[in-house]
Amino acid sequence: MCYSLKNTTMYSAIILASLLMSTTNLYAAPLLSNQLTKDPDAKLSIGINAVVTQSAYDTDGSTVEILPSAFFDNNRLYARGNQFGAYAINDGTNQLSAFVQTNGTAFDPEDAKGNLNKLDERKRTIIAGAEYLRITPIGGFRVQAAHDIVGDSKGNIARLNYVAKYSNDRLTLYPTIGVEWHDRKYNDYYYGVSQKESKNSGVNTYEPDQSISPYLAVSAHYDINDHFTGFAYQSLTYLADEQYNSPMVDSHTEAKTTVGLLYKF
Repeated sequence: MCYSLKNTTMYSAIILASLLMSTTNLYAAPLLSNQLTKDPDAKLSIGINAVVTQSAYDTDGSTVEILPSAFFDNNRLYARGNQFGAYAINDGTNQLSAFVQTNGTAFDPEDAKGNLNKLDERKRTIIAGAEYLRITPIGGFRVQAAHDIVGDSKGNIARLNYVAKYSNDRLTLYPTIGVEWHDRKYNDYYYGVSQKESKNSGVNTYEPDQSISPYLAVSAHYDINDHFTGFAYQSLTYLADEQYNSPMVDSHTEAKTTVGLLYKF
C-alpha cells in the first residue's frame, strides 16, 4: 500500500487559479451575472478526506492519499469535493457551468510488478471543462466535457450520467450511474506503452484507441451536528477493452473509496 501527499499543493494552486480565470470570463458578460441570484445563506464546509484507490494497474495493493476537501454553493460559485466551478445558468431546473477538477489514476513504477517497474510514471492531472445538468422530478441528467489542462496527456474526456437524491433526516445519498469516454491521447498516456518504454523494459508496445467505460458511484453526507458532517464516496468503473488490453493492466475494474469529515462555518 502506498501513501502519498505529493502534488497536493500544486493541484490546489492550479485549481484555484483556473477557477479564478473561469469566473472572470463568465462574469465578463453582465447579462449572465444578472441572471444569477446569489444565495446569501450559503455555507462553506471544509475538511480532510482519505482517498483509497484500487486501480486496474498490475501493482502491489492500493494507494491512499490524504487530501483537503470543500463544499459550497451560492448559486454562482460552487465547490464539490475536488471540483470547483462557476455557473453561467442556474435556474433550479437547468445548470450550465465551467469547472476544474483533479482527474486520472496515477501509476507508480515502484509499486508495479515484473518489468512494469521500468515504465514511466503516470501522474494525476487537472481537467477543465463545461457541465450541463437537467434537473427533473425523477433525478438529474448530466453531461460533461473536459480537457487535460496540465498537459500530461493533452487528452479529452466526456461523461454522461444520471444522478438521484435520497434524503432521510440527517443522511443524504446521491447514487449515480453513467458512462465515460476517453480519447486516444488520454488512453495513450495512462495505458499506452511507447517504443522507448518497451525497449527499456521488455514490455510489449501498446497504442490504445478511444474508449467508453460504464461506472457506478454513490456519495453520502451525514450531518453529525450543526457544524460537523461526515461524508463518503464509492465508485466502481469497468474498463473498456482498449484500456484492459494494456500490458499495464490486470483487472477490468477500478474502485475508489473516499471517507472524510467536514466543518461547516
